[in-house]
Parts: sequence; structure tokens; C-alpha cells
Amino acid sequence: MKNLLGFALILLFVSCQKEKELPRIAIAGLAIESSTFSPARSTAESFKARIGEDVFNYYPFLADSSENKARAQWFPTLRGHAIPGGMVTRDAYDSLVNVTLEMLKENLPYDGLFFDIHGAMSVEGLDDPEGDFIIKVREVVGEETLISTSMDLHGNVSQTLAENTDLITCYRMAPHEDALESKQRAVENLLDRLESGKGKPAYKAWIPVPILLPGEKTSTRIEPGKSLYAKVDPETQKEGVIDAAIWIGYAWADEPRNHAVVMVTGDDENQVKESAEYLAKSLWEVRNDFEFVAPVAYLDESLEMALNSENKPFVISDMGDNPTAGGAGDVTWTLNEILKRPEFQSENGPELIYASIPGPDLIEKAKNAQIGEEISGLVGAIVDDRFAPPLNLKGKLLSLEIGDQDAKTEAVVQVGSIKIIVTEKRKPYHRESDFTNLGLNPRETDILVVKIGYLVPELYDLRGDWIMALTPGGVDQDLERLGYQRIQRPMFPLDPDMPDPDLSARWIKASNNL
Repeated sequence: MKNLLGFALILLFVSCQKEKELPRIAIAGLAIESSTFSPARSTAESFKARIGEDVFNYYPFLADSSENKARAQWFPTLRGHAIPGGMVTRDAYDSLVNVTLEMLKENLPYDGLFFDIHGAMSVEGLDDPEGDFIIKVREVVGEETLISTSMDLHGNVSQTLAENTDLITCYRMAPHEDALESKQRAVENLLDRLESGKGKPAYKAWIPVPILLPGEKTSTRIEPGKSLYAKVDPETQKEGVIDAAIWIGYAWADEPRNHAVVMVTGDDENQVKESAEYLAKSLWEVRNDFEFVAPVAYLDESLEMALNSENKPFVISDMGDNPTAGGAGDVTWTLNEILKRPEFQSENGPELIYASIPGPDLIEKAKNAQIGEEISGLVGAIVDDRFAPPLNLKGKLLSLEIGDQDAKTEAVVQVGSIKIIVTEKRKPYHRESDFTNLGLNPRETDILVVKIGYLVPELYDLRGDWIMALTPGGVDQDLERLGYQRIQRPMFPLDPDMPDPDLSARWIKASNNL
């Protein structure tokens, strides 16, 4: 009996020691794509902020039953995410960052930190918000804490961000079907380096590539993006390389950090250098081959093609005001032009679903109306009225979906043969259920107009045909019309005859040797 008791005490002691030895890892991050070319502003309320234990609900690879959860002691702070929009107000940025920093101070020290960001956040008065954020984090956690950063491939990697992080990776697919996979890779890289005792990588190679292209031209669904990004993973399998990544960058912000970047981390100097320069050269060599992921035309031509097509639904991307890229989402120009078309004046005309336009005034009218009743109210151009004024929309109320605090109220109003989705606040329409919940059938309609760029998988799969319309807005795909003033020049494609750049590796200092 005494022997059994002694053995139990030993097991308990070993178990306690093992618990003590688990690395202490914090989680923090803010993610938003924000256009400096839009008059919209993103506030603290624009972010869905997960706090503390709620952060784990966002990461299935850190679920209670997961192997990764058991590999460390986790200290989640604030992980905020907002749909793309205009610049973040300085007050909003400061408030979210300050909450994060205060929470980080509560459980010091940390062996590691998972820094989960997008990389294209623009903030009033800051040229490099993510760089500013990570410096503030470093001031709290110290220079020895191992930071692993996960990003969107449409983010921007400034030298400041590269210096202050230790491990860094980004998505390898656009659309971003590998988003969670990439975040998991960032976490597992962090765990592996902590468990092995290898810690910070010996080498970080950073190569700025003077290319600034929209995601609609660099999708990995088609060439050359498909083959280019297929080259990334093989480089990570080489001895001495931890991770490799290509950032296309974010085209709708006019800041010096906005351009493509290649970055490779690892312990073998020659291999890290070789991999980084190979990927950077591969990107530069195909710069002239990038084309829009779908046919592109101005709106009139797009509508003519849709009306003459037998493939239903014919999807038209209203690209210039795409809220998933940073547009205000309330530009009325496209809807105004559609309403003028004679083909849609009768209820018996071709059915066109338009998704969507914010109109809180009309929504209030709809809440006091009966289905089938004619209503009228102002929609759109509350934020961005540069291209067309608010519309006084008058039509038949087809459906009304009353929302709660998170899901705002939506209505469908029919004008002629056009069925217009009006929202309380801007909302992107990505899923078939977004339409069917409102009594609409996107598969059976003749024309489906969505404020989006390249189609997300569900919309892509249901399309009969598809064109991307060059329309005005805060994320205009005609980059020449945007009027950049502050990006580094020369920059492809704005300077098509520029000389070949220096694509040699720049060695980035370790975060504990700045």
C-alpha cells in the first residue's frame, strides 16, 4: 500500500512538473482591410471582438479536444475582426489596442504569442498600423517572447512588422479557402519552435517586390497565380526553412508599405536566401501575365451580355463598391443605371436581383408596412455620394427579415422586374442562404448583381455565366483612376516600363537584436 501511495505521489509530481513546463502562449490580433480611397470610416463597433475564452471559438484547431490545445497554456486576449471598410478611426484603433495590451499585462510572462492579423488595416494618422501594433505588443511582452504572425496574402509586410515578428506566414489561396489552415500552420510553427528549444529563427529574408495588383487579378484559381503559389510549399519542405510566403499586398491604400513582399524564415542562411530570391524572381517574371479572373467590361456592356445570355444566372460583379475589399457598400451609381434600363421597367421583364444597398430610412418604412404593399424611402449614398446621390426607392415590399443586434434587418423591394435587397447596414452577400432566407432564388434568376469582386466559392459554383463590371467606388479596379500620391514609385503596373528591381534578400534583424 505504501509503495502504491508513493508511486501515485510520483505520478502527481511528474504531472505537475509537466504542466509547469508547458509553454505559456498569448493570442492577440486585429483584422480588417481598409481602403484609404473610401470616405467611409470603421469604428470600434465595426469589429467583432472576441475576448478571452471566446477567442477559442474562432479556432477549431485550438478546441478543447485538440492536440494543439494540450501543448501549451493559452492566454487569449482580444481578437477583433471587421468586414473590409474605410480607414479605422484613431480612437477605435487606440481603444482596441489598449484593451489588448492591458489583457496581455495580466498574465505575463509569455514564451510565445500568436499574432493573428490581416495586414491591410489603415488607421487615421498611421502609415503602418500593424507595425505600430506589434511594437506596442513587444513593449509589453518583451523581446524574448516568440511571436508567430498569420496574415492574409492581401496584407502588407513592412520592415517594422518583419523585424518585430519571429515567425510569419500567410494564406496561399485566393479566394481564401485555406485561411484556418494557414492560422493553424502559424500556431504549430510556434509550438514546434518552443518545444524543440530552437526559438527564434536564425535568419529572416525580406524582399519588397514593386508590384501592386488587386486580388481580382491575382487569384490562385487561374494562372499565373495558381502556379506561382504552388511554388511556395515545396520551399518550406527544404532543410533549414521554417516557412515561406508571398504577399500580393493591398491595392486600395495609398501608403508607402503597399506593395508585394516575399519573406522566408529559417536556420540555414543559404537556403533561406535561395528560397526567398527564387520566389521573388518567380513573382516578378509573371507580372505581365496577371489578368482579371473573369471577363471585365464597363456596366452597360456587362448588362447587354447578361440580357443576351442563355446561361442563368448571369452574375455581374459590381466591383468598385465591393464591401469585402473595403468599399463603402452604399454607392448608388450602379443601381441607378440599372433602374434606368427599359428592359426592367415591367414586372414581366428579365428578373434581376441586386445585392445590396443600405437604406435605414426605407427599412423603417418597411417595418411599418405589409408584405405586398408599395413603400418608398431613401437608400444609399449616406457614406459615399461622390458618384451618385441617395435614391428615393419606390416599389413593392416582397419580404422583410427582422434582425437582432448582430444580424440587421433586410428587405426586398421590387421595382419593375428588379428585386433589390435593402439592408439596415451594409452587408456582403456570399451564400445562397443569404438570398433564400429572403425568399429569393439566385439559381433561377436571370441576372444576379452582387457588390463583390471575384466570386466566393458558393457564388462561383451557382453561376451560369459571370462578368466583373468596372464600376466606380472606393475599391475601383481601374487603378489609374484612384490617384495614388504616396506609394513608392516606380510601381508595376502603374509604371509599366520600369527597370527590373533589386530582388536580392534583405536580412531582417532578429526581434531581440533591433
